[in-house]
Amino acid sequence: MARPTMAQDIERRLKELILERGLGPGDALPTEAELMELFEAGRVSVREALKALQAVNVVEIRRGFGTFVGSLSLSPFAEGLAFRAAVRHRQGEPGLFELMRVREALEAGLVGTVTAGIPEEDLGVLRGLVATMDAEARENGRVARSTDRAFHLALYASLDNHLLSEVLDAFWAAMDRVREDLDDGHQDPLVTCAQHREIVEAVEAADGARAVRAMRTHFDGIRTRLEPSPAR
Repeated sequence: MARPTMAQDIERRLKELILERGLGPGDALPTEAELMELFEAGRVSVREALKALQAVNVVEIRRGFGTFVGSLSLSPFAEGLAFRAAVRHRQGEPGLFELMRVREALEAGLVGTVTAGIPEEDLGVLRGLVATMDAEARENGRVARSTDRAFHLALYASLDNHLLSEVLDAFWAAMDRVREDLDDGHQDPLVTCAQHREIVEAVEAADGARAVRAMRTHFDGIRTRLEPSPAR
């Protein structure tokens, strides 16, 4: 195994420093000169490490103001998923199908938990989004991706898990990005509405098994379109 470079070592140590000092997004980090002294490293290595961490939202470099802890957003993760799926798909591999199956497993595993006690306010939001889907389907012949995405994010809001929300949004963003690029086809919008309505009704009835079945059914159409053909 190759030994880490000086810049890679600084990346590791800077992340440790953020944890040790209990810093969060927007908090100031030591200046470039202070980092050089702290890590006994040259300017080039420190700058290389900072640029690498900025690329994954761990740090934010504000010219003229200094360096701060970044947003820590999962957008680079989503971009990586999307790119990997697109490349593998275009090489004739099931990259997009695999990405969809991961998201399906995650959502089917979570929706039963939601039925344990979803607030009426959240149910109202979900009903409203299904009504919007229905109007979009009848007026435009399609359900807007933004509405579908909002539904799936709102469905798990009651779990009050910020990391979960980011992970789900990252998978959705990756899937959406690749599906737009590769045009994998579209399901009948009225069927889409009916499937989302069934999910809401199952959750409202606190029927976990029904909710899981409804979620699996929702993914059936996507799975059928993306499933690789058996090798001849």
